[in-house]
Amino acid sequence: MKPSMLAKLDQLANRLVELDELLMSEGATANMDSFRKLNREHAELSPLVAVYRQYQTAQGDIAAAQEMLTDADMKDFAQDEIDAARARMAELDIELQKMLLPKDENDERNIFLEIRAGTGGDESALFAGDLLRMYTRYADRNRWQVEMVSESPYDLGGYREVIVRIVGQG
Repeated sequence: MKPSMLAKLDQLANRLVELDELLMSEGATANMDSFRKLNREHAELSPLVAVYRQYQTAQGDIAAAQEMLTDADMKDFAQDEIDAARARMAELDIELQKMLLPKDENDERNIFLEIRAGTGGDESALFAGDLLRMYTRYADRNRWQVEMVSESPYDLGGYREVIVRIVGQG
């Protein structure tokens, strides 16, 4: 991992500790707007710092296993530990890079999804139903709420038109 990325992760870990102290202080709830902002920032940083701590643990595992390499009896075990920790570090490195990507301003907004059956009669209505199921399953997998706003079912299954509201974290 690049030193600049490690420095950024260290900075974010320190910020999380600072946020913990601010949120535990007596006057934290005096200004509710500030309290909400701090809570939101804490919620954004917590998963990132947790993955970074796993990365640091894997680094520590490698260091401990390298010390065991000098012992002839533990050499095979130590090499297995090093290989496993390096594989875990590679996965965590990729995950950390994804988590550090800048957020889009629209990421936390809710959406209205409108699906209409086109020309094609029965098949297009069935396809509209398949699309709705696909989107609702995706939303469920991401723990988003799906609210049915309007629906116009087709006689043979599917929908002529359906409008759903998907509510995310924001």
